[in-house]
Amino acid sequence: MHAIPSKSVVSRGPWPLSRIPLAWGMVLAIGITALAAGNLVRLSSDPFSNSASEHKTEVEPDTYAFGSTIVSAFQTARVPAGGSADIGFATSTNGGTTWTHGFLPGLTVNYKKGTFFAVSDPSVAYDPKHGVWLILSLPITKNEAAVDVAVSSSPDGINWANPVMVDQSGVDDKTWLTCDTTSSSPFYGNCYAEWDQGFSTGLAQMSTSTDGGNTWGAAKSSGDRLSGTGGQPLVQPNGTVVVPIESDFTGGIVAFTSTNGGTSWTSSKSVATINARGQDGGLRSPQLISATVDGAGTIYVVWSDCRFRTGCSTDDIVMSTSTDGVHWSAVTRIPIDATTTTVDHFIPGIGADPTTSGITAHLAMTYYYYPVAACGNSCQLNVGFTTSEDGGQTWTAGKHLSGPITLSWITPSDLGQMVADYLAVAYSNGNPFGVFATAAAPSGSTLDEFMATTTAPLLTAADEPRFSSAGEMPVAQKPFVRRFYDDEGRNPIPPSAQVRQPPRD
Repeated sequence: MHAIPSKSVVSRGPWPLSRIPLAWGMVLAIGITALAAGNLVRLSSDPFSNSASEHKTEVEPDTYAFGSTIVSAFQTARVPAGGSADIGFATSTNGGTTWTHGFLPGLTVNYKKGTFFAVSDPSVAYDPKHGVWLILSLPITKNEAAVDVAVSSSPDGINWANPVMVDQSGVDDKTWLTCDTTSSSPFYGNCYAEWDQGFSTGLAQMSTSTDGGNTWGAAKSSGDRLSGTGGQPLVQPNGTVVVPIESDFTGGIVAFTSTNGGTSWTSSKSVATINARGQDGGLRSPQLISATVDGAGTIYVVWSDCRFRTGCSTDDIVMSTSTDGVHWSAVTRIPIDATTTTVDHFIPGIGADPTTSGITAHLAMTYYYYPVAACGNSCQLNVGFTTSEDGGQTWTAGKHLSGPITLSWITPSDLGQMVADYLAVAYSNGNPFGVFATAAAPSGSTLDEFMATTTAPLLTAADEPRFSSAGEMPVAQKPFVRRFYDDEGRNPIPPSAQVRQPPRD
């Protein structure tokens, strides 16, 4: 295996960047380019050569911002059976103007003296009390004999220490991380790790750190010992932690909370049912939630769901909100396009501007979509984007970001062709940044699937028509210009029965 540089820097400019100066005077020629007429920029690439991975692939990013620093973490060099060669990161310390990328040390045998075979499911958070960035992940031993939970820390989002183990039960899955960032909170500086025992009982587990991720408390369950998948803990300004999660008991979405800094957790309360069609083409799309919190503590949970479509013909992205994690709003449809279209929407990632709240909360969401849901074996994958500036009451029409992507261009996994099980959007200085996996046509048998993000001008949507979640009519009297690769003249084929499989690493 060739040596892997630890960091490189890319600019978010509109022109191709083929040789990018690295920190400490190094140079890595990886063909990082601006994409989509200057609206996207490529952030990273797979430089590994281990035999277990499908190479030139990157998948499943989580992204978090605090002030002018944005950190995204993702799997690099996907191992089809589970996990990846290492966790990559892309960091901007100037609000997205330039980016530094590299890989976490000490996790896998593929990079800087790690001991694990593979690693999966990264999640990013920042602890301002202790001045530390954290990336939670799932290190995996060979043949998945054990799957544990670890956290890597950094003072700047660029220079990362070797990981600290959070849990070593060996049966873990689907990690997520958050920290209490409100200085007036009684639990300011607490960080909360969530995972589930997906390879045994399925129990949702929570662990708390009060010292910047150096040490972690014993794993605790919810009051009703919930078994669930894909939980995303969030902290409200008063210190209450809310954990929306998909229940293995009911198949719907529930939430449990803590009001004492993670000392104990309540029993779960129902949020909503899930009624998802699922995606054609053998795409890995497990219908996990995405969640965020605004500046006043309102929780927003989104997922893919077909309840608003006749005959469950396509999946929309839908939303429920709560101010306390106990009482939840009725499910509303995010009106990316009309309910008469054939467009299929899935794998959403939502973010809220923490300086806004309530009826003026700024929200942004990335998602994947097919122009035609019933696409069989000829599906074309795209990335879309929408925003709201009134707490989700109205949304801009869907904006195309990347694609179309032929499914054979992306990496195989144990549950189908893969871009992500989840996404996220982070706001920095009022600008939303969504990092996502996209792909170009392969070169021979070598794939080209990589991390990209948006540039700020693309995300300025003040002149876009806005559509109410309660209906199809635009709020502003402006023409609706569809931004999809439309194929709506085709008669949709009735959806085939699909069996939802639980996500794995």
